[in-house]
Amino acid sequence: MKCYITDPLHEIQNDIVSCVLYLILGADTKVRVSYQEEELELRLPFGSHSRFFLSEVNRAWSEVCKSTTQTPKFEWISKYHKATRGQGVVKQALAPLGTTLTKLNQHRKTEKSSEKKGSSEKEKGANSGTQNSKQAYAVPESREDRDDLVRSSSHTTSNKAQILAMPQFGLRDNLIKCELLKNENIYTYTEDFSFFLGTYNVNGQTPKESLHPWLSCTAAPPDMYCVGFQELDLSKEAFFFNDTPKELEWTKAVSEALHPDAKYALVKLVRLVGIMLIFYVKKKYAKFISDVEAETVGTGIMGRMGNKGAVAVRFRFHNSDICVVNSHLAAHIEEYERRNQDYKDICSRLHFRQLDPTQPPLTIMKHDVVLWIGDLNYRITELDVSNVKELISKKDFETLHNYDQLKRQIDEKAVFVGFVEGEIDFQPTYKYDTGSDKWDTSEKCRVPAWCDRILWTGKNIMQQHYQSHMTLKTSDHKPVSSLLVIGIKKVNAEVYKKTFEEIVRNIDKMENECIPSVTLSKREFHFKDVKYMQRRAETLSLFNDGQVPCQFEFIQKPNESTYCKPWLTADPPKGFIAQGGSVDIELEVFVNRSTAPELNSGKEQIEDILVLHLERGKDYFISVTGNYLPSCYGSSIHSLCQLREPIQDMPQETLRDMAEMVGGDSEGNTEKPLDIPKELWMMVDHLFRNALNQEDIFQQPGLRSEFAEIRDCLDTGIPDSLPGSNHSAAEALLLFLDALPEPVVPYSSYQQCLESCSNASQCEKVISMLPQCHKNVFNYLAAFLRELLKNSASNRLDVNILATIFASLLLKSPTKQDLAEKRKTQEFFQHFLAQGSS
Repeated sequence: MKCYITDPLHEIQNDIVSCVLYLILGADTKVRVSYQEEELELRLPFGSHSRFFLSEVNRAWSEVCKSTTQTPKFEWISKYHKATRGQGVVKQALAPLGTTLTKLNQHRKTEKSSEKKGSSEKEKGANSGTQNSKQAYAVPESREDRDDLVRSSSHTTSNKAQILAMPQFGLRDNLIKCELLKNENIYTYTEDFSFFLGTYNVNGQTPKESLHPWLSCTAAPPDMYCVGFQELDLSKEAFFFNDTPKELEWTKAVSEALHPDAKYALVKLVRLVGIMLIFYVKKKYAKFISDVEAETVGTGIMGRMGNKGAVAVRFRFHNSDICVVNSHLAAHIEEYERRNQDYKDICSRLHFRQLDPTQPPLTIMKHDVVLWIGDLNYRITELDVSNVKELISKKDFETLHNYDQLKRQIDEKAVFVGFVEGEIDFQPTYKYDTGSDKWDTSEKCRVPAWCDRILWTGKNIMQQHYQSHMTLKTSDHKPVSSLLVIGIKKVNAEVYKKTFEEIVRNIDKMENECIPSVTLSKREFHFKDVKYMQRRAETLSLFNDGQVPCQFEFIQKPNESTYCKPWLTADPPKGFIAQGGSVDIELEVFVNRSTAPELNSGKEQIEDILVLHLERGKDYFISVTGNYLPSCYGSSIHSLCQLREPIQDMPQETLRDMAEMVGGDSEGNTEKPLDIPKELWMMVDHLFRNALNQEDIFQQPGLRSEFAEIRDCLDTGIPDSLPGSNHSAAEALLLFLDALPEPVVPYSSYQQCLESCSNASQCEKVISMLPQCHKNVFNYLAAFLRELLKNSASNRLDVNILATIFASLLLKSPTKQDLAEKRKTQEFFQHFLAQGSS
């Protein structure tokens, strides 16, 4: 079989695997597959569809290699023909392809021997191939066929340096990629493009005025728009179900306000509750956008809720990787540490999947350019309202900026290390009376602050303007914009081709000459006194002391589904090391709610062996050990009710025996069990005494450091009272309930709860039949929450908020919970929040 591939500049003839590699590097391409007198011709407009098609061809090829007795089916090819073409053409084309592929295996030896006859024979075969009968059809949805021009990730002519490593390709292609990236400065050059960045906290309002003064404030139309919103919708429906009609309203307002002197294509829209990011590009540049991915991360209560957090889009433009982040960090003037924590959480938890699923995900900072916008909520401190307003009236923004929390935190390298923010010469953007330019006249009389910010990191970036837009009065914030001119890397195709060919020649000489090897910094790692939800990490350094570059990967051991235990990760788990180079791998131990129960009981230990495999080389064995300090987090209600002493004072054998007890069976325990876990009582009692009137209790997150202190206090019994803020104590309670191996309402009773959710007496009957300790906990929590509701005027809680938060923790589904079930669990729990409930 022969496979011919042509593009406007080249024509090659090779086997299927080489064809696929070439296509990954190329542009719009024609493929001709021929065998004897049959030939199939396909036109592949370059992009994701072409890549998917080639993946399926490779899959079919692999099946043929395994078996030559059965005729493979290729119905999947039919989806690649245009709807305007007749089905008959496709069927006619499929027949020769099926015949050809079934005979490929027998034909391979003949093909290989004929290739040795020299280039003259190849040319002869190529010429004869063009005389064969042809059937042609095209893949659907070229860029011209799409409504918004950019709908999915794809590769373009400009990103030839970014070779897509497919599973069929191994070390050789990673060598090529590494060398191409190393020599990128040879075949790339920079060209300037303008990026308009905008951020606006709209305070849950609908668009009441044109956004044109904000989005079209530049004389020339920008090449890109990255527009971020916060607090798009403040309703409970948006918060709990992530659904809002305001997404469409604000998107429409943005599209109508883009610069009138250019036409734009919508690339991506991503939203998490009220945080939304919209990315537009000039239509003429849409074809150079590829590898588009969007991700979200919530940093609200329990570190997961989406009322605070970030949304982000990453993409490749020509040969530059760009990431845009829109974030809404923790509020309140004194919470700068929580904002710092939110920033770090976003950076560590927000990962973009790569086109090749075998490759590790990309973090925010693994991009050439990072653009960060949003309501960062950092405030002005150490000045009272009158002093701040006086400096504003004098337009002495330089002096005022010295009291800005974000500036101070950046100067202390606590956040946004390596980021740049332009000079601020506009007045603070928060807080105004809605519909006016007056500073906050409410009872709280907020101190003005630059909450809304735009920062960036990367090379070849110049800021043209950084300003607020006072004419917009919809919200209590003012929108902010920045125009950045960014030098984007582009590829010189001719120089790239020469560089690529030279690299391939050098690799051909180098291959098979030497076996790769590495030196490990150490082979034994011990993690002492690991605690629940406490990240512990050590570094393993690999040095390539061999004569050739090497590829490494942690591989699975026999009869195991992953390369490591679930409480352990290696970052990166695979990679490539140039000759004489090194790489640092972070080995991290983190015990969460899924891994804690087995470790608490002693059934599982902090012990694992990692197998580090070198492609074409040997394996290295790395020992990971440690000791885990048992915690009430991840322990069962039943076990905790048996413990009168702090859990870390108990022998491991006792904890193991208690974990094996079923239900309320306390055989062998002479003491009467506690009615509820003492740890639960300590948290609820603390909140009852200190937090009944706490504003936004159970809705605002606490500090990670304070949670650690509370956890240690509960697990050791020292001190007697809980440390930290009321918000930290409230979040510690939610995390405790979330970590229970069996929820307060056991899985066995879940279905009964759903069926009885509309009948209060039936709901009470279900609870009355729970195991005693579970029933006690349920009733105790419900009674406490009813006390909170008596103080709703000050703590701003209502039945819907508490039912939504606690129902998801007390009534968990043994399988994935759908929206209808979620609503039923809330309805069930609401019966117990009504005043006078038992």
